[in-house]
Amino acid sequence: MSVVQPLDTARAAPPARNTLVLVITCIALGGVVAAMASLNVALPDIAKETHGSQTQLSWIIDAYSLAFASLLLPAGALGDRFGRRRALLAGLAIFGGGSGAAALTTDPDLLIAMRAVLGMGAALVMPATLSTITSTFSGAQRARAVSIWAAVAGASAVVGILASGLLLELWSWPSVFLLNVVLALVALTGTLLYVPESAEPDAPRIDLVGALLVVAGLAAVVYSVIEAPTRGWSDAVTLGGIGLGLVVLTGFVAWELRQRYPLLDPRLFRNRRFAAGSLSMTLMFFGFFGFIFVTMQYLQMVRGDSALVAAVSMLPLSVGMVPSSRLTPRLAARFGSRGPWVVGLLAVAVGMGVLAQLDGGSSYWVIAAALFSNGVGMGLAMTPATTAITGALPRALQSVGSAMNDLTRELGGALGIAVLGSILSAVYRNRLDLTGRPPQVVDAARSSLAAANAIGGPVAGQARAAFIDGMQFALLGSSAVALLAMVAVALLLRRPEPAPE
Repeated sequence: MSVVQPLDTARAAPPARNTLVLVITCIALGGVVAAMASLNVALPDIAKETHGSQTQLSWIIDAYSLAFASLLLPAGALGDRFGRRRALLAGLAIFGGGSGAAALTTDPDLLIAMRAVLGMGAALVMPATLSTITSTFSGAQRARAVSIWAAVAGASAVVGILASGLLLELWSWPSVFLLNVVLALVALTGTLLYVPESAEPDAPRIDLVGALLVVAGLAAVVYSVIEAPTRGWSDAVTLGGIGLGLVVLTGFVAWELRQRYPLLDPRLFRNRRFAAGSLSMTLMFFGFFGFIFVTMQYLQMVRGDSALVAAVSMLPLSVGMVPSSRLTPRLAARFGSRGPWVVGLLAVAVGMGVLAQLDGGSSYWVIAAALFSNGVGMGLAMTPATTAITGALPRALQSVGSAMNDLTRELGGALGIAVLGSILSAVYRNRLDLTGRPPQVVDAARSSLAAANAIGGPVAGQARAAFIDGMQFALLGSSAVALLAMVAVALLLRRPEPAPE
């Protein structure tokens, strides 16, 4: 994702055309980022119509994130080598086509497959948008354009949740996918008309072996974790899959260390600031997307909120995040980045800990306070983490820093949904005591809370209590992960790091 157009070409382009390029790429970026979180609002409706189990619901959400995270680095390399505009067009076509197909199916397994297809398209789109911006703009305009890109990337998840809530209030869950189709068509048309091509044909050949290893390793780990509540955590397939995935990922590290042009050089993690930023972003988004997956179901299926009310209920997150992220650079300039960063992670841990105490009768003001704490914490921690990833590297490796910043978000989200969703599902099944009920009732209620709510009566009440138990365990896990990130950052940054050469 390095800049290949000469700077005078970027300056010569008409400002109006450059503005159109920025708008088009941000529409494309917003669509693929929003798709990570927006479908969470529709989960109760999807569960009712597709009869998907709790495990299948986890896969419907996580298939997208897993494909996105696994293919992000090789997709970015493809765009750099063969053309960012081509990658953007191909990614938007795949994303839009997959969304259209997903809107037409009610089979949960086919829906999972289509979500994976969407993730493949998103992996081509996201790095191509930033590379297109950096090759179109120059100087101060480039810095401003990149800041707008970053703002869109950060806000799109919440905007996607709100848009989905509004669509579900007016129509049914396929409309969430149809919104993706509309955004993809708008961005595709704009790209064809206004976005210039840029590429780096002399770039090193793509590390296909490394790409295959990272995809296989992540897929094995995530598959085993998501399926664990169904098979059992001590089942040979679960343990074997996790073990195989870790072995393959270890092999990926060993392979990359031997390559002249690796997909991701593990030696970069010797830099403490780079390691702290990467670890912090991964663990933050592990908790963020995992908690969105759990909380959206709680708001609608336990509290009984409508999709729109549930979506609007998340606004305190943005209310806390926006001002704190704007304040962080001034705090870092005065006190250093370590202080606000650590405090931010602590605020996230506290917010998750408060959410872990919720039950069916909890006041919304408790939820709002916890969400506000999460938002403030993420705003304080994300800016120094992003700066640490990019600022720890010399200018020649800025494309690597940008790709790593994207990868940490998507990888953290994929793992968070898998692990926290698996904890929720496992506790839900174990705590749901339906002794004496007909087998078909037991099987339906154990499959998902949506199915138990459809049965109604005492079965639904017991299922909601079991779901709350699972949610509390999952969110305690999210709080513990934020505390782990806080300790790691505090230790890694206890001494100043030399400036990059």
